[in-house]
Amino acid sequence: MPKTKSVISVENVVATGNLSQSIDLVEIKDNFEETEYNPDRFPGLVFRLPSPKTSTLIFRTGKMVCTGSRSEEMAVIAINKVVKVLKKGGIKIKRKP
Repeated sequence: MPKTKSVISVENVVATGNLSQSIDLVEIKDNFEETEYNPDRFPGLVFRLPSPKTSTLIFRTGKMVCTGSRSEEMAVIAINKVVKVLKKGGIKIKRKP
């Protein structure tokens, strides 16, 4: 049997952030189409970005978890983009994560 080289590649980076403030998830759900929020099933709101293609979980405590990125740099870009979109949509964010 021929030897094959192992190839390790990064497929999914998980990154966290914290806005250090309470977030009204219902307000976000009502104002942004790219979200999914069902508090009976899961306490976090899912915010999906098409580019970079990621999903960011946002919790009422302001904690955020970004999944689906292929690099640390893209995860940071995704979290910052979610915050920018929220601010532009009228959600008051006091500071960057």
